[in-house]
Amino acid sequence: MYHRISIVGGSGSGKSTLANLLSKELNLPAIHLDGINFKSNWVEVDKKERDKIISEKSSEENWIIDGNYNKTLKERFDRADLIIWLDYSTFDQLKGIFKRYLKMRHAERPEIPGCRERLDFTFIKYVATYNKQKRPLIVELLNTIPQDKVLIFKKQKDLNQWLKNFTHNENILDDLK
Repeated sequence: MYHRISIVGGSGSGKSTLANLLSKELNLPAIHLDGINFKSNWVEVDKKERDKIISEKSSEENWIIDGNYNKTLKERFDRADLIIWLDYSTFDQLKGIFKRYLKMRHAERPEIPGCRERLDFTFIKYVATYNKQKRPLIVELLNTIPQDKVLIFKKQKDLNQWLKNFTHNENILDDLK
């Protein structure tokens, strides 16, 4: 069984949702990197401090870590038993952030205490350019990792089917409805 799972992908791809589902099923702690990176009201912590905390967390024996944060990505990939990449299209990522916004509008994000869901032009632009600007690093790093510990999903439906098979729980997705 897996003890360290790294989940990466663009904003709106469902990394935190997947981390929470797997955490519940596997009884592993979910660590949301956005929750480390942001203080209340979306104030970013010092990058060196953030990276230090992420390194400490990834050195632990059991975890599911969701998030990218490129500076510590290789370290997490090297430590992970399983890497799940939600390699969704830009359209699907944008759809994901809009869907989340409509569902959580102005509510506090559970994985980022003190931060209310928001949607602004800067964030939309980040998501719209993610695949072009950030995706190449993930591809490059994954090419250095044994492929038997990497799962790549291009569509939500494929991830959903894998989840049902992996957990042997046909109802695992009920909480998402």
